[in-house]
Amino acid sequence: MIQFKKVSKIYPPNIIALNNISFSVKKGEFVCIAGRSGAGKTSLLKLLFAEEKPTHGQVFFEDCDIFQIKKSKLFKIRRRIGVVFQDYKLLPQKTVYENISYVLEAIGIDDDKIKEKVNQVLEIVELEDKINNFPYQLSGGEKQRVAVARAIVHQPEVVLADEPTGNLDPYNTRDIIRILKEINKSGTTVILATHSKEIINNLEKRVITLEEAKIVRDEEKGRFTL
Repeated sequence: MIQFKKVSKIYPPNIIALNNISFSVKKGEFVCIAGRSGAGKTSLLKLLFAEEKPTHGQVFFEDCDIFQIKKSKLFKIRRRIGVVFQDYKLLPQKTVYENISYVLEAIGIDDDKIKEKVNQVLEIVELEDKINNFPYQLSGGEKQRVAVARAIVHQPEVVLADEPTGNLDPYNTRDIIRILKEINKSGTTVILATHSKEIINNLEKRVITLEEAKIVRDEEKGRFTL
């Protein structure tokens, strides 16, 4: 479903974020991208979402090189991907409902269907009672659950999660990982970037480990070995 072929990303003046990496991800997989801060995890996810372009190499979504297609087709691919950020990226002036619903409004879903879908994802993340709250009225864990709900409300085929538990306590961390596992069980491909030893070891999923911009390990049911 996803393939990186000899991909490098170099930022000016000569900062190597990724160095000639290759790997593939099958539909329905749960993959952890492990590595210390600065190892290249975020750059990898940005390339997959086409937020950044590779300096060298190719990134494929199914059979499409996402940097060699028209913008209209790239937009369609992006609609098949949901992204969860470490810093939530919620709109402070909008309620929980509005933060989630605008994703559907942008792709032309009608109001009745939007209401149905938002209620469904709020049930998944157990925030039905916070539907009219603003971000400042939420805890960190609640904000991240809203971010997860926003990422999955359009039923993407792939969810990218960039250090989604980095700012959370252990209780909320377990909650977010539980939700990601449930999403994966429904058939969604999940790619989780994390430097948490506990998360990686407890998940017992495939682990791709980055070190100094290179892939140093790619193991099924991998362990944290940095």
